[in-house]
This record gives sequence, structure tokens and C-alpha cells, in this order.
Amino acid sequence: MAVQGHTPALLLPVLQSGAVPETQSGSLTTHVLNTATGLPAAGLALRLARLQEPGEQWTELAQRSTDADGRCLPLLAAGQAEAGTYKLRFETAAYWQGLGYTSFYPFVEVVFTITDPAQKLHIPLLISPYSYTTYRGS
Repeated sequence: MAVQGHTPALLLPVLQSGAVPETQSGSLTTHVLNTATGLPAAGLALRLARLQEPGEQWTELAQRSTDADGRCLPLLAAGQAEAGTYKLRFETAAYWQGLGYTSFYPFVEVVFTITDPAQKLHIPLLISPYSYTTYRGS
């Protein structure tokens, strides 16, 4: 019997040896969900850049593409993060075009600040051809 607000242990994924999946380790991770289908957004290209202070110059740090689960390898490895302003750019137009749709948004940029480099950050993106939502995940 499940207690309200708790998931029965049988429903939780079991990891052998206490290992953390490679796609979830690291100090900065993301995943993308296609809310029009309710499925992960596979094959969506994205880039991470850091703002160089002072000024408005962005330095690209990583390029990735989402896997079948809508996830990718960590954008910053554990210990690699530094305090500062970053942006994730998701190439949504190319993704939707590949599915045979047009998109109102040619890309989505999520700008965020890392204040505690020791803290893990997860930034999910929920997309449809005419909307997107993001939040700070855990």
C-alpha cells in the first residue's frame, strides 16, 4: 500500500553498485520533453555558453544533442562549474522541422546564474511548437 505523497519502493529504478547514470552525473545537466507528444525530445541540439565579465561576450563551453530519453551528457563535469552567468541555447526550430512541424520559436535561450559552483544544477525544458517552459530542477 502506498502512502500519499510517497512512491512505493518497487516503482523506483534500481541502480547496481549505487552507480549514478552517466547522463545524470555532473554539476550541470538538462533534459527536454516534447509536451505535444508527452515523449522525450530526442536529437535536439543544444549549446552551453558562459558570459565573460565585463562585457557581453559569450564563450561556448559545450555542444550536445539529446538522446532517446531527451537527455545528454553533463554540460559541466563535477567540479568544472564556476560562479557566473551562463546560457543554454536549444535549437528548437531544427528539432520541430525534423518532425514535420513549424515552430514559433526558432531557438530557446535559458540564461541563468551559478552562485554556488559546488551545487548540482538541472535545467529541464518543456517544449511544444508554440510554447516552452523551463525551471530549476533537482
